[in-house]
Amino acid sequence: MAYHVKAFLLLVLLTGSCSNAFSQFTPGKSLYTQKPDDPEAVYFTPGKAADVSDQLQTAINQLKKDRNFGILFIPEGTYFISKTIYIPAAIRLIGYGKSRPLIILKQHSPAFAEVNQQDKGKASYMFWFTSSIVEPGGNVSDAGAGTFYSALTNIDLKIEDGNPAAVALRTHFAQHSYVAHCNIDIGKGKAGLFDVGNFMEDVKFFGGDYGIYTTKASPGWQFMMMDTYFEGQRKTAIKTQQAGFTIVRMQVKNVPAAIQVDSNYWEKLFLENCKFENIRDTAIRISNEGNANMQLNIRNLYCRQVPVLVHYPKADSVTKVAFTTYEVQRLVYGLQIDDLDKEPVYKTISEIQALKTLPATLSNDIPALPPMADWVSLKTLGAAGDGVTDDTKAIQKAIDEHPVIYVPQGSYRISETIRLKPNTVLIGLHPMATNFALAENAAAFGSFGAPKAMVEAPEGGTNIITGIGLYTAESNYRAVACKWMAGEKSMVDDVKFIGGHGTMRPGPQLRWKWDEREQPQTGRRTAADPLWDTQYWSLWVTNNGGGIFKNIWSASTFATSGCYVNNTATRGRIYAMSVEHHVRNEVRFKNVSNWKVYALQLEEESVESSECQPLEIETCKDMTFANLYMFRVIRVKVPYPYSVRTWDCSNLELLNVHNYSQIKYTTDNPLYDINTDITVRPTEFARLLISDNKPAKAAAPLQLLAKGFEFAIGLCADSKGNVYFAEQRMKHVYKWSAATQSLQLLADFPWEPLSLACDSKDNLLVVFRYNPQPGYIINGQPERYQNPPDASGTSFSGWGNSGFGTLVYAVDPGQPENTIRLLDKKTMGTVKDVYKALYPSNRWRDYHDFNTVSLNRNEECWVAPDGKTIIPVCYDLARSCALVNAFPGKPLYAVDEYDKRTVKMQVDAQGYLSDLKYFAEKGEFNSIPDQQGNVWIADGDIYSFDAAGKQREWIRVPERPSSLVITNGNTLYFTGRTGLYRTMIK
Repeated sequence: MAYHVKAFLLLVLLTGSCSNAFSQFTPGKSLYTQKPDDPEAVYFTPGKAADVSDQLQTAINQLKKDRNFGILFIPEGTYFISKTIYIPAAIRLIGYGKSRPLIILKQHSPAFAEVNQQDKGKASYMFWFTSSIVEPGGNVSDAGAGTFYSALTNIDLKIEDGNPAAVALRTHFAQHSYVAHCNIDIGKGKAGLFDVGNFMEDVKFFGGDYGIYTTKASPGWQFMMMDTYFEGQRKTAIKTQQAGFTIVRMQVKNVPAAIQVDSNYWEKLFLENCKFENIRDTAIRISNEGNANMQLNIRNLYCRQVPVLVHYPKADSVTKVAFTTYEVQRLVYGLQIDDLDKEPVYKTISEIQALKTLPATLSNDIPALPPMADWVSLKTLGAAGDGVTDDTKAIQKAIDEHPVIYVPQGSYRISETIRLKPNTVLIGLHPMATNFALAENAAAFGSFGAPKAMVEAPEGGTNIITGIGLYTAESNYRAVACKWMAGEKSMVDDVKFIGGHGTMRPGPQLRWKWDEREQPQTGRRTAADPLWDTQYWSLWVTNNGGGIFKNIWSASTFATSGCYVNNTATRGRIYAMSVEHHVRNEVRFKNVSNWKVYALQLEEESVESSECQPLEIETCKDMTFANLYMFRVIRVKVPYPYSVRTWDCSNLELLNVHNYSQIKYTTDNPLYDINTDITVRPTEFARLLISDNKPAKAAAPLQLLAKGFEFAIGLCADSKGNVYFAEQRMKHVYKWSAATQSLQLLADFPWEPLSLACDSKDNLLVVFRYNPQPGYIINGQPERYQNPPDASGTSFSGWGNSGFGTLVYAVDPGQPENTIRLLDKKTMGTVKDVYKALYPSNRWRDYHDFNTVSLNRNEECWVAPDGKTIIPVCYDLARSCALVNAFPGKPLYAVDEYDKRTVKMQVDAQGYLSDLKYFAEKGEFNSIPDQQGNVWIADGDIYSFDAAGKQREWIRVPERPSSLVITNGNTLYFTGRTGLYRTMIK
């Protein structure tokens, strides 16, 4: 009998039959074993209802309406639902009791029986996190980039049979939102979770087609996932596209595949200290190999019965491992830079060794919270938490007398530094609803002086602060929100450094007592505040401080920077930190070693931080940054040179770097090393090592013709070899004269030039942005413009990039002021004997429709003065940095900027494009052919490819190039950000 059982199990393993044979759901251990004492919370009391769907939704909605944010505590027990439960922004569902509460989707719930073809995830959801309340029969607004502080924790979920379209959770939320301490029995349902957001910890997935399937997080940030477990999925544990999975301590067992990247989408995968067992097919399937966006880094992956580790579908090749049990000590795939002076190359590093056995457990470095029996409520110890009463003495006394303090929801006003004992633990459960706050102009924190902390952890302590917001107010020059000197066993978790973005009011008619300035709920302002950048750092780790820093959001614009770490060799780990909207610096490291930084997200806002240096790293060593994302919002109107500046660092590794924006003003270069004067150009790469070598910068054979520009774009040339380019925000159009070899300011009309071209008679064509004149009436109506239909496929069309016209005027370059005129439009296809069509050189299509939009048969076109040069009307002209010539019968090369790829298309007699083919996995703003059929591509530096798409040459250039043009068949001009250059080409 035993033999037959073993044979059956082996058959299941080999064939994939009975895929749930190994999937056995187990309830999770309760984290909150007692009822938390919180007068401001709501406690769910469903009575004896057999189905709690309506009661639970009512409780959630009422909490949101009454208080705007807060906690709904759910006691242990088993609860049945049959409808989707919507959780609006900043509402947290937290289970408690000796056992976790279990919420079950009832068998054969009608809404979960059929695939929902109208839904993004083609599913129905047990719990759907939304941006606002969903009224019965009302519209559902999915959670997004402005959905903060939402959570579900210490609750188990189960999908019963008869719900094939069911997914347990939909979680497309942003900062300080998470799912944690949750076991999900998917059973025969579709998945445990659709659309990841921000952070996940200690979640186990059993069964289902998928554990997780997802598109990119909001708004393209990376995703941090820790201590997760997947077992028995029928298709794959994770199915993903562009989610930026930053994975630490994941176990995957008894599945066909562990991670599958959707075809023709990139992904940035980082895995550390993970374990795979019994993966029947390929463990990891990537996509878009050979593209800089596709990045894979593995550190310490333990495998058993995983014969195929990675599949590369483009080449249809695999990484096979002959060992039954083995460790992937390191695997790196993608664009890699071996040191500051090395050429970026695509390659694979693979270091794999055989093992006798797998480690029994994956070592966890997260400090556990003390048992709830040890918690003492701060309010029972005398603190008011009403935002008015000075609670400083009550808090300090509580800390002096009790090691573990529970901080119920409320705003606790303080006026002096709160000094923690070496073993003090402060526990809150909602970092906006629970906060410590300074008064404006607090006497101890004002005027000139050394940094003074609101909360200070002592050297070498084992302190924990979790779930509490820290607000230094706006006018307290000496303030530091948190000075952390505690040791490697300490932790700062789920802490919001309040001020500016993300600040919420406690109710529809209420403000925090400290919210003394009227401001919109987003905290976004349209003009600079004189108090910005007048305080010290929000989080200051110093004097050999270290430990765990997890799920942190630091966005107080009043602070000098969101995080400053200096003078420490103590082990430190950052897991998911979002630092945003500071005026000069986001994050600084100085004299730091032995730190790893996972999923650090840096974001620059237009008014506050257009000139902010996101990351500074000085005299640091033995540090790793994994899935580092650096983002500039769509409202930014000016360029900035570097995302990271380094000084004298050694053994510094940057893994899976994403430097991006929807606008053309992405930070020019991801990294500049000051003392070697070397700039790293690729905006996307899998690995950069900064060693202790001091390389000399190579000289480039280039001629600088002119400099001093803000952001030079739009290069084109006429038949005489004259070259033209523009500056958009400064509204300048320039001409480089071939005859005089000098530059002139051709025009400074009050229209923003976007891109330039010349027609067959050397008229200069200028695509420009036209903002309707306020109060100007046409046919009885205010002047207005609507976006073309193809605007819907790019996020650039949002946040103010609509309502203007993208138009074209022409001038005679010899007398521009007297000849300027707007071009007429005609129906595409009606222009006879088309000489050339002019298309956007680059398109940012982050809805992944570049291939189809590029081949649109545009309905209208502008017609140049020569009568045979046309510019098809399309939305992407509003963002493109140049125009490319589409000559009938010749190939056209254009750039998919979002996917960093150059494509080749054919041009018909009417100027329409067809037959799109991938040409090279490089591209940013401009790609142009020469007379010999080679193609020159601007992507950080300048590269040439032969007609077959094979790289021929790499030209290192002084600045990131934005547009290219070739004259006389052998002279390549290019605009850098600030200069005009040329070089001879072969």
